[in-house]
Amino acid sequence: MITLKENTLDLDTYFSLRASVGWKLLTNTQAEKALKNSLITITAYENNVPVGMGRIVGDGAVICYVQDLVVHPDYQKLGVGRLIMERLIKFVSEVKEKDSEIMMCLMCAKGREHFYEKFGFVGRPTEDLGPGMIQYIRY
Repeated sequence: MITLKENTLDLDTYFSLRASVGWKLLTNTQAEKALKNSLITITAYENNVPVGMGRIVGDGAVICYVQDLVVHPDYQKLGVGRLIMERLIKFVSEVKEKDSEIMMCLMCAKGREHFYEKFGFVGRPTEDLGPGMIQYIRY
């Protein structure tokens, strides 16, 4: 049975889950700061073994971003990602000011769009929204 825990994501788990899907290496300082500055982290466990994670970053008032949604390859397609996303969406819904709206955004890995569309996310550009953009700052 999968259980979710809030704000328990530690560095070892963060690094391990990122590595399980081949994501870029981070320095310890980067990872520590990323976790510390998250609005919430969700870690999924199967028998106390971490199998997935997700976090929200942003200002918690106008905009929130889904960041680092990862499910270990051995646990993909079993509903773990869905559980994490539902909890992240619930968090954003709960921090939203009454009688207002909040923007929830993400940048997904290529080929993963369909997963997020199930939760109401739309790809850009659309008739009303321009394309998303990105820049990596390197040293």
